[in-house]
Amino acid sequence: MEQENGTKVTEFILLGFAGQHKFWHILFITFLVTYVVNLVGNIGTILLIKIDSSLHTPMYFFLQHLAFVDLCYTSAITPKMLQNFLGTEKSISFIGCFVQLLVYGTFATCDAYILAAMAVDRYVAICNPLHYPVVMSQRFCKQSLVASYFMGFLNGSVNTSFTFSLDFCKSRAINHFFCDAPPILALSCSKIDINILLLTAFVGFNVMSTVLVVIFSYIFILAAILQISSTAGKKKAFSTCASHLTAVIIFFGTVSYMYLHHGTGGFQEQEKVASVFYGIMIPTLNPLIYSLRNQDVREALKAIGKKCF
Repeated sequence: MEQENGTKVTEFILLGFAGQHKFWHILFITFLVTYVVNLVGNIGTILLIKIDSSLHTPMYFFLQHLAFVDLCYTSAITPKMLQNFLGTEKSISFIGCFVQLLVYGTFATCDAYILAAMAVDRYVAICNPLHYPVVMSQRFCKQSLVASYFMGFLNGSVNTSFTFSLDFCKSRAINHFFCDAPPILALSCSKIDINILLLTAFVGFNVMSTVLVVIFSYIFILAAILQISSTAGKKKAFSTCASHLTAVIIFFGTVSYMYLHHGTGGFQEQEKVASVFYGIMIPTLNPLIYSLRNQDVREALKAIGKKCF
């Protein structure tokens, strides 16, 4: 990867929120608190599910891995962003940028597939409750999880490899707060048609395939709920899906806007805000959504609280 002057690119500059210098301390404190809440929430979710035997079910098996995946991809970008708020040097090494994009792309994609698997779990639990133990077997859950990680790694590795195989000669300044594919492609002096095609194809396929699974699952779930005669029964059925549906709407809505709305055009402030929401806020909100809106999790927390105190 040679620049026009023959020198090799060894690092990039992350511009971050270049137009918000006056508010850097507010942004730093906000993101720091958010990241701490993220760590506590997701690590707490993982430990809670491991400790409490009542949560050893397929739904919470997937939720445990969702928390792990959220923890991984937000940790790939947030610490470096916080460091850049404090330091004058906002550079990231070429290898560091490569690893950041690979980890972020891999685990963010895993997130989508795990949410889709959780939708299937809710479909089986509500529409075929008698067959639930057979359909949602331990083997099926593990296979679904392996497939999720495989698709994540495939997406992350292919897009990262093709992105960093380009020549960079326009600039070293990435107009973003982390190494994401679209703003990196904007720096290349090579032809990026294949990269744009790959990015669109992979993101489009991953989003559409997982969204379709979620949509069809909830169509059948809604049909089954409408057939329930009692109001209490309908309310109970809706409550079992509320947490997951909330997380799905927030996640896929933001992802679709980020990668399918403007393609690889210059990242404006609205894209950065969407990235903050998708990369930092959503992984922080997920534990709160599943704990505040989930009766099983609340009961497990109460039980552990009584044992501890």
